[in-house]
Amino acid sequence: MKVIKNGTVITMDEKREKKYETLDIVIEEDTIKEVLPNYQGPSDEIIDAKGKIVMPGLINSHTHLGMSIFRATNDNLNLDDWLTKKIWPIEDNLTVDDVYYSTLLSCIEMIKTGTTMSNDMYFHCDGSIKALKETKVRSLFSNCLMDSDGNGEKRIETFRKLYEENKNHPLISFSVAPHAFYTCSKDYLKRCSDLALELNLPFHIHFCENIEEVEKIKKMYQKDPVEALEEVGLLRNKLILAHATFISDDGLRKLKGKEVSFVHNPISNLNLGCGIADISKYRDYVNVCLGTDGQGSGNNMNLFYHMSITDLLQKGKQKNPTIFSSYEVLKMATIHGAKALGVDHLVGSIEKGKKADLIILDRNQIETYPTVDLITNVVHNTLPSNVDTTIINGEVLMKDRKLLLSVKEEELKQKIERIIERLMK
Repeated sequence: MKVIKNGTVITMDEKREKKYETLDIVIEEDTIKEVLPNYQGPSDEIIDAKGKIVMPGLINSHTHLGMSIFRATNDNLNLDDWLTKKIWPIEDNLTVDDVYYSTLLSCIEMIKTGTTMSNDMYFHCDGSIKALKETKVRSLFSNCLMDSDGNGEKRIETFRKLYEENKNHPLISFSVAPHAFYTCSKDYLKRCSDLALELNLPFHIHFCENIEEVEKIKKMYQKDPVEALEEVGLLRNKLILAHATFISDDGLRKLKGKEVSFVHNPISNLNLGCGIADISKYRDYVNVCLGTDGQGSGNNMNLFYHMSITDLLQKGKQKNPTIFSSYEVLKMATIHGAKALGVDHLVGSIEKGKKADLIILDRNQIETYPTVDLITNVVHNTLPSNVDTTIINGEVLMKDRKLLLSVKEEELKQKIERIIERLMK
């Protein structure tokens, strides 16, 4: 039994009167057993968090873990050119091992920057699964489904095999994840919707990422994109809509009351010139959470940085500093992400009975000192170097900034360099 003592705990538990307070957290195996002041009971290990902040691990609700090799490759390209001229031609030559090492790099980056769960969609998924199991990062996972290349049936068969082989893993759950409306036929999207319902899984898809995509969907379906969702049966599903940068008012009204989450990816959308989603309006209609996208467009997986940009963008877009608060953004990266991924009964807040996915922040470095307004300082000034400890499912994966995994980082870097040399130079 582990006990985290004396920390300033941001619980994200809406049932508590205070947003944060000094509490002890008792962890038994993978579960939070108690959250209370001054625990005096037995323990096998005590983690002293005095002067530090304890909070739920962050949740990255849309990403592509296998894309770390594409980090910051999007300079001066729009979405269509970046995909068709740069990314897809290289992805055609990726191997399972390439994706394994690239995913491994992403998982280590998440552990070091305080993310304990991600929602991943990519290819060569045996490599991704292997990396997730080795690093013990929690994940909602799927291979990317599409039929525009003629391999739609094979992709579904691959997904079923992947699901059956791994569905009982304690840290890996699944979604059905078609790529986008412009890479999937109507009939294929309907099949994917039925598959998600059959297996009782969330449905994860890129949606209305930029104006050009909105116009493509309107042309294909002769109707508003949200009406297109309805046409292929997706309003029956638990939907995770990545980006949703441009959603009409009529569309928002249709989505209200449905099981729908929008994943805001601010850095990716800015980099690719897609625009700024009006999440200050969206939140009145759907659950809104936060993602980094892959590092190719999102640059990094440091959700703290993406949180800060999210808050500032909304204030600037609306010309109103009161339109959004730091605490709302923190909810997007924790409990709202858990809700989107269907795991809010397990993670996303620090509560008795939930899984022990926690991070500890050391705020005593000069760049983040002092802490006067705690929540605002956490959201806007947390650096990767402030993430002291990362715990997933009760297991300490990083402590005192030291990674407690068997992965040898220098060897991994060499593997990545060889992949880049082969594919990009």
